[in-house]
Amino acid sequence: MALTTFLLCAFTLTLILYGSPETSEKHNSSDLRVLCTCNKIAEALSGASQVFFPPASEYLSDIEHAAPSSTEASACSVEPGSVEDVSEILRILGSTRTTFAVKCGGHATNPGFSSTTGVQISMSRFNETKVNSISGTVEVGAGLTWGQVYATLESTGVNVVGGRVAGVGVAGLTLGGGYSFLTSQYGLALDNVAGYELVLPNGTITNVTSTDRDLWFGLRGGLNNFGIVTKFVLKSHPQSEIWGGLYFYAENQLDAIKGALVDFQQKNDTKAEVIVTLSYSSGQFSIGVAYFYDAPTPSRVFDDLLDIPATEGNVSIRSFSDLVQSLSSLVGNTNGLRLVVQSVYSPAVFDAFVNQIKVRGARLWALDKNVTLGASLEPFDEGLFSHGSDSAYPPDRSYAVFPTDISVLWSNASLDKTTAFALRNISDTIHEAALTDGQNVRHAAVYMNYALFGTPLEDMYGENVERLRKIRVAIDPEDVMGLAGGWKF
Repeated sequence: MALTTFLLCAFTLTLILYGSPETSEKHNSSDLRVLCTCNKIAEALSGASQVFFPPASEYLSDIEHAAPSSTEASACSVEPGSVEDVSEILRILGSTRTTFAVKCGGHATNPGFSSTTGVQISMSRFNETKVNSISGTVEVGAGLTWGQVYATLESTGVNVVGGRVAGVGVAGLTLGGGYSFLTSQYGLALDNVAGYELVLPNGTITNVTSTDRDLWFGLRGGLNNFGIVTKFVLKSHPQSEIWGGLYFYAENQLDAIKGALVDFQQKNDTKAEVIVTLSYSSGQFSIGVAYFYDAPTPSRVFDDLLDIPATEGNVSIRSFSDLVQSLSSLVGNTNGLRLVVQSVYSPAVFDAFVNQIKVRGARLWALDKNVTLGASLEPFDEGLFSHGSDSAYPPDRSYAVFPTDISVLWSNASLDKTTAFALRNISDTIHEAALTDGQNVRHAAVYMNYALFGTPLEDMYGENVERLRKIRVAIDPEDVMGLAGGWKF
């Protein structure tokens, strides 16, 4: 095996040295090391797995992300098909000190978080969903998207706490927290994990449960710092048909929606969720409300909102899976444009949100006619963090944090820095407006799955950072996971 790998690397070197001038100019010794690592991995894998090189269609699919701005051209891609092969891959990456990335759904919007110029690992072959009615759990492969999971569960009468956009990956959302339509009832996605199948950075395969005090704490919100999760065991909950969909409203209904949103938050019905979307696109401001009620007939919690005339929409009785798919076609599609998101606080500062989306949206749209600037306001029940125990996120469960994301889509790559600056500025403005309004958000934790690159760890994990760093050193003394992108302790 070692001789074969040596010959493959020698062959690659020959292509680089004696290929076309264009080819040799593109490569350097670093490129060669990564390509040799790709060949080592290919030699070590079982028949369940495979390595791909450009321009193979599998390679292109493996590196593709929802936003082109977070897609990178890796030296190769690898699709592991067994947990043993994931173990072997991590051992090789660690021993060769090769940069890599782990991709599940590909919805990470920060460049370099689940993409790389090194070795791209695609978890797409970990794609099984198994219901265990005896234990009341569902085993979910780490390579699945939530749309795939919900489609499988649709006829089973049970559901799991997961994402609200079909294309979002199971692993990224769950390891980062996981707000859901079911969060007010059952907590975050991480609060509903019963176990993890995990490959540690040194290649050891283990199953993590609540008896593993430090790893249990770290995996619940700690993202990819402690190894590669290949399977989640999730608690299941009964699921009937639901009521929900999306309505759009005219701009002159803003004041009515603001008042109705405040009223909705005071009614405390944990089966009810709304997401209010404010956006500026094609020179126009628009507003929409996504509705969810965990039963075929809603309570009167939505009465004030539903009294407001809508311009169009698709609210109806439907399956949970159908709702997620229908919303994803409207709010989860980047349309091939560039995308970053930033976490902000408190949807109660409604007027500040509206002003920022209108003013900043117009400025950005003047620079790029493909710009869409939007904010999604996500109020939950005040007790959303009472459903779980101490975890990496949130750092303080005694204080309710409602995540709000501001996102921008654009096409002109020269505006990358401009859009990131705009998001930070909007976030700071909203934060100051909330403080002026008397809201206790000075130390509110930023939701890391919405946070823009460069956000300090302390802003997301608070006082948990020190403990998480100690766990990381104990679990990964060689800093293998530090070779991958993302938030690092």
